[in-house]
Amino acid sequence: MTALPVRLDRGAADPLGVQLSTQVRDLVACGTLRRGDRLPSTRALATDLGVARSVTEQAYDQLVAEGWLTTRRGSGTFVASDAAPRAVDGSRRAETPAVNLVRLSTGEPWIDPRHRAGWRRAWREVSAATPPRGYGDPRGLPELRVALADRLARTRGLVVDPDEVVVTAGTTAGMRDLLAVLPPGSVGVEDPGYRAAVATVLDAGRAVVDLPAERRHDGATLRGLAAAYVTPAHQHPLGRVMPAGDRLALLDGARAAGAVVLEDDYDSELRYDVAPVPALATLGRDDVAYLGTASKSAPPGLRIGWMVPPPRLLDAVVGRRAVVHDDASWPAQRALLTLLRDGWLDAAVRTARRVYAERAARVAATMAAPATPAATSAGMYSTWLMPQPAALRAQESARRAGFDLPLLSDYCRSARETGVVIGFGGLTDAELDRALAAIGRGLG
Repeated sequence: MTALPVRLDRGAADPLGVQLSTQVRDLVACGTLRRGDRLPSTRALATDLGVARSVTEQAYDQLVAEGWLTTRRGSGTFVASDAAPRAVDGSRRAETPAVNLVRLSTGEPWIDPRHRAGWRRAWREVSAATPPRGYGDPRGLPELRVALADRLARTRGLVVDPDEVVVTAGTTAGMRDLLAVLPPGSVGVEDPGYRAAVATVLDAGRAVVDLPAERRHDGATLRGLAAAYVTPAHQHPLGRVMPAGDRLALLDGARAAGAVVLEDDYDSELRYDVAPVPALATLGRDDVAYLGTASKSAPPGLRIGWMVPPPRLLDAVVGRRAVVHDDASWPAQRALLTLLRDGWLDAAVRTARRVYAERAARVAATMAAPATPAATSAGMYSTWLMPQPAALRAQESARRAGFDLPLLSDYCRSARETGVVIGFGGLTDAELDRALAAIGRGLG
């Protein structure tokens, strides 16, 4: 069933039923509603809009008479087959092509243009370096692992030997390596949570168990799980920090259940209110597989990250990678080594923090009145709680202005959180201003 991003104005000259039929007609005409889409029942829509059922019945009757909608006895009301273009397939709507929309993404970083010279220098060094004859060390370049071990100790308080660090092609690649060597069992994933993590678990042939994002998890919660995926420094997408007591309970629970905690430390350095929260792995190296990525400070297309498996899994992970040649791209590793050596990554993080702090304040100025922040802003996005009809209005208004605004409900499975998730990293300042103006109009 398709929710309707409509808004009725009791102070307008047009009757409520006319307003509703006009807005639904426009949604079909512009392609937001597609042929075959099922609409809410008149009773459910009337409840959502806070109007009498006669208002929604009148609007639907008018649209059926005009040929925009059709009714099917016992099934409901649908967009008529000849009222709008056909969807691309049966499961996805052919909305305005994503290529024409600027996505307010939670994962696209802002990179200071002043850092371009350092980026180019790194790739010049790659072009002059001699690549390995074979696939190389399955852990990754030894000198890169030394640099990463130093950075983990300096920025995350995680003291490890370079031989314990494994270079990956990103967080989900590291997850695949870990899931391949864990004993049978389901994997708990935060809900709402990172959708790519859910897909990775399912692709590995394991079942996903929803772990409510704001609940403390212990041995009873984790019983029967092979692993639990969490984002403790900056919960994705709610943005909250896992409290110290919950961290300890999670580790105790993992030990009791024999499960491994998969810590995705994706943007912990990008705080601008307090110092970065230490990594969960500092409290329990034996029970935590630490996953990090460069994609929140360097261009995501670099596709490189790192992990520190629990000591008992290290040999199995490295052995598997040696067999399947699952090591990260050598040019990407070599470039990252230069970026770390020259201080490029540190500089990128410092400048991004300042920009994100300023942009987060601008987002809050637009959103604070109509919505509630899910958490203190950090990183390159903020999440705002509001009823689903309001979130849909904001999304539709943003889309009309050329922006793709993610809904919080899209990150939920069994959770019932509603709102919007506003990414402000991969935008220009002018684009952010236009997006916020459109969102504000939708909520006004």
